[in-house]
Amino acid sequence: MTPLAELQALADPAKAAEMQAYHKADRRYLGVPVPRIAELADRWRAERTLDDRIALAAELWRTNIHEARVAAAKLLTQARIRPDQAAWELILSWVPDFDAWAIADHASIAGQKRLVADPARLDTVEGWVASPHMWTRRAALVMTLPWTKQNFPKAQDLAIRSRVLGWCATLASDPDWFIQKAVAWWLRDLSKHDAEATLAFLAAHGSRLKAFARKEAARHLPE
Repeated sequence: MTPLAELQALADPAKAAEMQAYHKADRRYLGVPVPRIAELADRWRAERTLDDRIALAAELWRTNIHEARVAAAKLLTQARIRPDQAAWELILSWVPDFDAWAIADHASIAGQKRLVADPARLDTVEGWVASPHMWTRRAALVMTLPWTKQNFPKAQDLAIRSRVLGWCATLASDPDWFIQKAVAWWLRDLSKHDAEATLAFLAAHGSRLKAFARKEAARHLPE
């Protein structure tokens, strides 16, 4: 069976209908749970060369089937891919297609790995902050979440953290709920490791965030 046929063999029409109602994006849904997709992607990754994995990921993404796009992202969610330029370029090609949070997040997690592998790629991501495409703006923050999580960041990581906080400041006035949520997510995760930087951001820019985003950003901060 082809990978797509394997996914289709697991289809659950009742769950597919539920997923379509939940995600709302206009595409085909099979009703396959993410853990099962991950199991398949792990096996496909082990069975294939890097070039074949990239080709398969591109093929699955082109189907525009929800589970196939999740599987495509999971095929490229790997810390060490060498060389990884082709994988990075494929992930970049997906960003304009983002139209729902689940697929966008799975692909953005794959993108996180490639940014950590080569932080110079942040120069490309920085341009997304001004994109008219809301999901592209959001991806700039979701893909940079690894820089919220270091307890002992190096100087380069602190510089990147400061850089992305600048993007958060730019987006603090964005009216879209998903952007507000993404800014809050970035700050909330940062607060667990650098409460001082989060407090400083909220003091400077918190008034421009919507109330729910301010509350979410400060969730883990001391009263």
